[in-house]
Amino acid sequence: MNMQELDEARKNPDFLVFLQEKENNALKEQSIKDLYEVLDTLLVLNLEEENRINKVYEEILKIAFNNIEKRIQTNKPLSLDGDDFYYIRSFYEHAIEKWSLENYDGAKELFFILTQIIDDQKLIDAFNLHLVNCAKNIDMDKFFDTLVLENKDDMDEKYGYFITTFKVNPQEYLGANIDILKDEFKKMEHLLI
Repeated sequence: MNMQELDEARKNPDFLVFLQEKENNALKEQSIKDLYEVLDTLLVLNLEEENRINKVYEEILKIAFNNIEKRIQTNKPLSLDGDDFYYIRSFYEHAIEKWSLENYDGAKELFFILTQIIDDQKLIDAFNLHLVNCAKNIDMDKFFDTLVLENKDDMDEKYGYFITTFKVNPQEYLGANIDILKDEFKKMEHLLI
């Protein structure tokens, strides 16, 4: 959408009613996919409705936490398909939020859980790399400056919401930091019981 189309959407009463109905239905049906569509639309339109945005995001997190807890209990891994993708995305975004606020322990816990419940080696390596940096109390800015490769031209679309491209080889980096990773895993294994 260009700026004119965004402005028209912000002012279109039919579209705003449609968006509200979609939000109400998504909340009623507990549809994480539809809630993310509403959230993304609210953010793109920049409607300055912070309370509404927070309410939708909180509901997304509730749905994700409940469903991930069930998956941990059944020991069934998450994939990047269907609602699983949105559960992973919400946990990841919540971890990034905690990390950006320098809540390293909270971020580490979420990254750890993700590494244990997803069935995608690229994400597991990326999240472990995130976890190591949180364990070292490296802030987000330094992490981006030193490790994140911003050129994502060849990246698979399904990884678009996650930081998965680095200036280092993830396997080598994790190998060099294996003691930190093992120590963190040992400290957090109780989270999966």
